[in-house]
Amino acid sequence: MTDTILAYLRTNGEQLDVDMAESLAIPMADLREQIARLAASGDVICCKVTRFIEGRKIEGTSCRLSCDPPTPARGRKPGVKKEEDTDVGLF
Repeated sequence: MTDTILAYLRTNGEQLDVDMAESLAIPMADLREQIARLAASGDVICCKVTRFIEGRKIEGTSCRLSCDPPTPARGRKPGVKKEEDTDVGLF
């Protein structure tokens, strides 16, 4: 069952435990037990979240793969400056 959870997270990215249980057709108690095992082994990172969707409060656990860092932003990075030419005026 852990392989199916890991494969689901690989294809869909970060997900709430409620959404994973519904998509994988796994009882919530079994899913939470498997996620706890994966988190203890370091394969998955989980955190408690509260979301408000259309005025309804939804509490759950958000899970993602531990080896899935966000992609870096494109473009120049802040704090990086071009080096100035120091050879000007030496003729």
